[in-house]
Amino acid sequence: MRIIAGTYRSRVLAAPKGLATRPTSDRLRETLFNVLGARVMGAAFLDLFAGSGAVGLEALSRGAATVTFVERARSALAVLRANLDRLGVRERARIHAGGVGPFLRPFADASQKTEAYEVVFLDPPYEAVEEYARTLELLGGAASPLLPEGAVVIAEHRRKLRLEERYGVLQRTRLLEQGDAALSFYAASIPSFK
Repeated sequence: MRIIAGTYRSRVLAAPKGLATRPTSDRLRETLFNVLGARVMGAAFLDLFAGSGAVGLEALSRGAATVTFVERARSALAVLRANLDRLGVRERARIHAGGVGPFLRPFADASQKTEAYEVVFLDPPYEAVEEYARTLELLGGAASPLLPEGAVVIAEHRRKLRLEERYGVLQRTRLLEQGDAALSFYAASIPSFK
């Protein structure tokens, strides 16, 4: 695995041993960031089910202001920390060592809102099919206060897995398929109350 483009282009990244973590392929990451384009520059980026951190690190390389990585597997966290140190980007990164649900649920209280993310990427283990719906329902519902108007949420999933067109305030705007993988792009449409 390597960084595709940006400040840290061609820098090699470590990946956890074994099959428990499936890093996003270089080709799929390149497709993802080609679609996101300039939207990444200066953005607060949230990498859910971060694994080795390859997607979030690519975002930092391409100019994201900050990246929050959420991961609970110890082996993946060790590799993620090593990758952050290898690139020297710890000051622009935050790690939440725990599950995605416990990280997102506190955002349900809008009065406690202290963070917002313009770009959210989620890549649960392909076998954990229920995590897709659970996470997208949280992001489109109770945890939607963390999404500013115009935020984008991207889910990497198996091509054969059909995600819903809508999860609360999230509406799918694009589906890209590449090999056995797919990327579903959702736009956050936050209702305004006047």
